[in-house]
Amino acid sequence: MSVLVTIADDIADVRLDRPDKLNALSIDTIRELAVTAHRLRRHAGLRAVVISGNGRAFCAGMDLGAAARDPKGALLAFLPTWRGTNPFQEAVWAWRRLPVPVIAALHGPVFGAGLQLALGADLRVTAPDARWCVAETSRGLVPDMTGIRTLSQLVGIETAKRLTFTAEEFSGQQAVALGLAGAVSDTPLEDALVLARQIAERRPEAVAAAKRLFDSRWSAGNLSTFAAERWAQSRLLPGAMASLRRLRGSRTAE
Repeated sequence: MSVLVTIADDIADVRLDRPDKLNALSIDTIRELAVTAHRLRRHAGLRAVVISGNGRAFCAGMDLGAAARDPKGALLAFLPTWRGTNPFQEAVWAWRRLPVPVIAALHGPVFGAGLQLALGADLRVTAPDARWCVAETSRGLVPDMTGIRTLSQLVGIETAKRLTFTAEEFSGQQAVALGLAGAVSDTPLEDALVLARQIAERRPEAVAAAKRLFDSRWSAGNLSTFAAERWAQSRLLPGAMASLRRLRGSRTAE
């Protein structure tokens, strides 16, 4: 297994575990990432997910040597499934499909496929000296693990094109300045877990609804977004009012 999962206090701690390869993704790891996300989606009571990498890197990209040793698997991985993604894309986008927030804790190399995996999370905490790179054009390729979509959601088109066309390396500190990450930390995993615990204290139905609204309505029109907000709120309001009444009752009893 190259993807390890532990769940404690309703928070899933997901680790890429190929430290000798700087967590570069093999075809098997690609499959494991998607399977892990699908399994967590069915986990009752889950509140948040933190994904990180063991060893000296978050993920140094694709393990092209491993892919070359499994040409049939690599070829089959390009075929789309009924979800509208191929296995490479699903390894990233499956985390977006989770109803709970996903936080990526980033250190060391965050290259190519690793950067795309990081952008598949909802939130990112990066070490200041992490090494980021949209590396695909340096290998004569394009970002094809949902990277075009996720880059466009976070930065302007000129920045996305420049980072992709040049394959230039930039630091975690620069990633925050560009808008690719939300926080910089000398201890990204610890701070990501703190953030996950903070989120876990909120009403899970409200967090799930907020994530769904942002992901489904971010580029939608105003009126349809307002309608979606009203619909989500109408479903949440009875539970929120019931919680408020219970809180008031407990205070009165005191």
